[in-house]
Amino acid sequence: AASAQFQLAVPLAVVFAPGSVPGDLPRPLPFRDVQEMEIAVNLRTSITSRYELLYRRTTAQEEAALDVATPREADAALRPLQDTSLGSLTVYVVPETSSILPQGINVYVGKHRSALVRAGGTLAALRPRLRQLQQVMSFTASSIAAALSDRPPDGRLGPDARRHLKSSLGYEITFSLLNPDPKSHLVEWDIEDAVNRYVQPVLDKLSLVANFSVDSQILYYAVLGVTPRFDKESSSFLLSAHSLPHVINPVEARLGSSAASLYPVLNFLLYVPERSHSPLYIQDKDGAPVRTNAFHSPRWGGIMVYNVEAPASPQASLPLRVGVDMVRVMEVFLAQLRLLFGLSREELPPEFLVESPGNEGLADWELDRLLWAHTVENIATVSTTLTSLAQLLDKIGNIVIKDDVASEVYQAVASAQSAMAKLATGHLHSAFQASKEAVTSSERAFFDPSLLHLLYFPDDQKFAIYIPLFLPMAVPILLSLAKIVREARQRTKEPTKMD
Repeated sequence: AASAQFQLAVPLAVVFAPGSVPGDLPRPLPFRDVQEMEIAVNLRTSITSRYELLYRRTTAQEEAALDVATPREADAALRPLQDTSLGSLTVYVVPETSSILPQGINVYVGKHRSALVRAGGTLAALRPRLRQLQQVMSFTASSIAAALSDRPPDGRLGPDARRHLKSSLGYEITFSLLNPDPKSHLVEWDIEDAVNRYVQPVLDKLSLVANFSVDSQILYYAVLGVTPRFDKESSSFLLSAHSLPHVINPVEARLGSSAASLYPVLNFLLYVPERSHSPLYIQDKDGAPVRTNAFHSPRWGGIMVYNVEAPASPQASLPLRVGVDMVRVMEVFLAQLRLLFGLSREELPPEFLVESPGNEGLADWELDRLLWAHTVENIATVSTTLTSLAQLLDKIGNIVIKDDVASEVYQAVASAQSAMAKLATGHLHSAFQASKEAVTSSERAFFDPSLLHLLYFPDDQKFAIYIPLFLPMAVPILLSLAKIVREARQRTKEPTKMD
């Protein structure tokens, strides 16, 4: 693929509350500063992160907003007063003695695009905290490397890199209830209400990233591909960690959704074990039971095992009516959805307090984090697609490139360049939109029908098709030519008769 030099600019306002201004500031407030850092992904791709810092004092409104009891209240009050554009960050510095942050907490990350930080006395003490915040709330070398995970050598990536879904213009989410034993269990789940209540707010927030469609199904007699092992001690059945990969294939054959889909499909399966294998528990690698009784498969989805209470009396009539506790199930599925989108929280020092995003499922800064990674990934994808197309056209000598294909290629290049320019100026939203347009144009060019039929019609196939047609006609023509040549030679050899 072609080389790419990305420059990611993050506008960051550092706002000092009264009593928090450090004594070692290089210039009087307000002033600007720029911090640049090189992230080397591989030989072809380098990324420069550029934090454009504006140091200033709080306004009267911001002071009033910070004069509250809890950081959560401050976060809500400050939101209307700060720059809410995607990718921007605002850090409010409070005095070391401030009681707004709980004891032992020096950094509070809100659920929007701001954070509260204890002053630390000097700018030198404040800088490491700011640097850590930048890593948490925007992007890290590893999050960008994971976005370009098809490019760096495999050994350079952490275990999470392969877990993330590839950037796509859309995703299909399928919730499936697997009831292998309908004679024993009549399982009911209110999936529509659960999706509206728990999943839809998250998808509304992610609608900026891609289009989502959600559907659900109930599959009867769908069994796991692995027979669980009976454990006498706990009188229950166990699925060990090493057998989990073999569970998915037989089930996937029954799902039937991914075959007809244009977009990646995320499968979330709720499995109610048959009576003969109940209760069923999943074990981790160390043999300990998994608390959620669920597991997820990178870039595919997740499966949760839902055990049914055994009836109180053995004479209970079958099938048993089972009402699924959707709160417990959706808690697990949403956690798996976050993992698939690379929104898992990294390990933070104990002095950090991160606000829960609540009903929305992800904080504003987490959405930005996703957009940084997807924008870079989209531009890299366009570069790879257009390079592949150019190599392909070089190989096919007699190809005719129509004007609309050429214009799609020009459009893709222009949009990718625009996306890179917008990234360099810190306009994340417009950069992401331009990168999406670039992907769409490059895909249209690559899969244009006028090019496709030539891909499958190389020269050796032409010979294979035309030789059988021309050979029968060519034989008499060649024989006639040979005869003419022979006669002409004889004529020149014969001496002319003299009278």
